[in-house]
Amino acid sequence: MMEDMKKFLLMAVVAMMATMMLTSCSKDGDDVVKPTPDEPVVLNCAKPDYLKAGDRVALISPSYYTPMETIEKAANVIRSWGFEPVIAPNVDKMLDGKIGGTVEERVSDIHWALSDPGIKAILCNRGGYGTIQLIDQLPFDEVKAAQKWIIGYSDISTLHGFWSRAGVMSIHGTMSTTLAKGGTDKTCTMMRDLLLGKVPRYEVPAHQQNILGRASGVLVGGNLCTFAPNVGSRADATKGKDLILFVEEIGENMRNIDRQMRLLKLNGVFDRCKGVILGEFISCGTEFTDENGDVISIEAMLHDLLAEYHIPVLCGFPTGHGDVNLPLVMGAPITIDVRTDGATLQFDIDGDQQIVNTATITATPTPAAVRMRMAGKIE
Repeated sequence: MMEDMKKFLLMAVVAMMATMMLTSCSKDGDDVVKPTPDEPVVLNCAKPDYLKAGDRVALISPSYYTPMETIEKAANVIRSWGFEPVIAPNVDKMLDGKIGGTVEERVSDIHWALSDPGIKAILCNRGGYGTIQLIDQLPFDEVKAAQKWIIGYSDISTLHGFWSRAGVMSIHGTMSTTLAKGGTDKTCTMMRDLLLGKVPRYEVPAHQQNILGRASGVLVGGNLCTFAPNVGSRADATKGKDLILFVEEIGENMRNIDRQMRLLKLNGVFDRCKGVILGEFISCGTEFTDENGDVISIEAMLHDLLAEYHIPVLCGFPTGHGDVNLPLVMGAPITIDVRTDGATLQFDIDGDQQIVNTATITATPTPAAVRMRMAGKIE
């Protein structure tokens, strides 16, 4: 009899504790136990020194392989800017017909560039795929100690996230594959100017899907399908707080863009955002339509997703995989001001500020570039 009473009392205590746990976690009748979100990290990134004539710039291939002929053409452009290009030891390596060498070879080139005190900036030759393979072997301490610019976009978004988590700013900008075409267009010359300390203050035309407001925060993000899978990793800069999130994409259908953005939402990224910048969405899907059968734009879809956060959203910024790819300083404190008559994007860092009206910057794509873009193959 006594044993039965003990069992009954034990069961009653367990039931009461379970009820208390559910009650403490419920809200407005929602009895789902919700996990406690991790504390965001503070991204306090140092700005590498601007370059001066004679400084060395390393050329590496952390993603896809780039032909040596292309790299040498890019090196000539860098030389014409007054810098000294140095080509990494392993850029001639290839793995699986596309990737620029083994993980060990690509990480070795990053070590090489970071450890040489004469190298002041690291230019990635192209994007594609492969940087996610490097995350576990990249050196936090070396990146932080060296404080060197790393430059690139697309798949290089992984390295931007890693640099930000290591506490160093980086440049989302054009790479060797574009420089090799001559390096005289605004996309290239503005990156050169930024390296020399001329910091752009962008003026952007109004966009019908903008969400008005003004906000300041740390700039993170890049290519959506590159940085979103890094959530929870050492390269996850979206783990920071007080963020301005930049997003661009190429060749993805709307379902996958929505899926990746909702992955960020489920991980609380937008709760940590002060604002969002939407770049270019090249050759992306048009499969979502409204009740009239008209195609819904990517920006309209994302406007609906972001509206609940009541943060400013700047649409149509000409950066990404388009013919104009204006440089952004990742990990930098920035301010965006989105108004009915347009928007401004300002980097709150030292340097000689120059006003850039993005509406006046155009580029004429080559026929080959048009074909590649239609096929979704441009990185």
